Amino acid sequence: MSATSELSEAAAAARSSGKRIPDFFIIGHAKCGTTALYEMLKRHPQIYMSDPKEPWFFARDNPQPKDSERSVAVTGTQPVSLEKYLRLFEGARPDQRTGEASTSYIWSPIAAERIAEVQPHARMIAILREPASFMRAVHLQLLKMHRESETDFRKAVALEQPRLEGREIPASNPWPQTLIYSHRVRYVEQLRRFHATFAPEQLLVLIYDDFRRENEATVRKVQRFLEVDDTQPIETVDANPTIGTSVRVDGFRRGLATGRNPAMRAIQATGKALTTSGLRKRVYYPLMRRLSHGEAPPPDESFMLELRRRFKAEVEATSEYLDRDLVSLWGYDALG
Repeated sequence: MSATSELSEAAAAARSSGKRIPDFFIIGHAKCGTTALYEMLKRHPQIYMSDPKEPWFFARDNPQPKDSERSVAVTGTQPVSLEKYLRLFEGARPDQRTGEASTSYIWSPIAAERIAEVQPHARMIAILREPASFMRAVHLQLLKMHRESETDFRKAVALEQPRLEGREIPASNPWPQTLIYSHRVRYVEQLRRFHATFAPEQLLVLIYDDFRRENEATVRKVQRFLEVDDTQPIETVDANPTIGTSVRVDGFRRGLATGRNPAMRAIQATGKALTTSGLRKRVYYPLMRRLSHGEAPPPDESFMLELRRRFKAEVEATSEYLDRDLVSLWGYDALG
């Protein structure tokens, strides 16, 4: 029996036993306001969002064994059962819409079909961002998460081919596909996967610029799409901003936290002896985070221009696909 048919049968059994299956999904992209949208929808009384925000359940490449005990909060390709995934929605009231926000779904080759196996009537929310700035924001995010080891953005993009061949992949990255930056901006291909599986009215595509400029209006548009009350007060949220990472300072901080060698363990022991737990939480840890994470460095404008020229055809195709002039919005009409 195939993994998809097993998943479909498990979903049917879950429904018959009264378990909640998500009604909608924020499918991505990352660094496009998905965390802010998740937080604002979470505050709506008629909406119940999963915790964690990103289970990544439908983007896992391996089968979902029914007796798996692995944590659903662990992203990557580790197996987890549908039963355990659905526990994330057990707290929802009958009158609430349930949803989650896994940004891997939009670029996953399997997520659309797997979601349809479980919830064919689901609604999807996608957010698209200008390709060059989006790729750079993802690179900075992966550096922060220690999933990327190459600090130079240009060099990181140049490593795509070796990484597709299984080389130059950081040991700390459990999902190497995240490092193939150019694959993230195949917007038309990604949207077609979902349109091939779901009816057009089940997919709402937002543009990051609109969300930033008209935050409240965009959230109300999403609420209407989800058929919940769009007159509720909205508290705007600026979550998960793009930041830079000092690799040297952050490496030192992580070394202290893990005590990975004798010298680090000695420093750690001395620090604990001289300070209280409360003082470390109030002063030391926030200070080290501020030192290691700060304002994002200015972009390499020549490389950003190179990327925009490279992806101009994709932006033109996306504009045509969505019937929205993204070429002008994102400044691609000035590239010549």
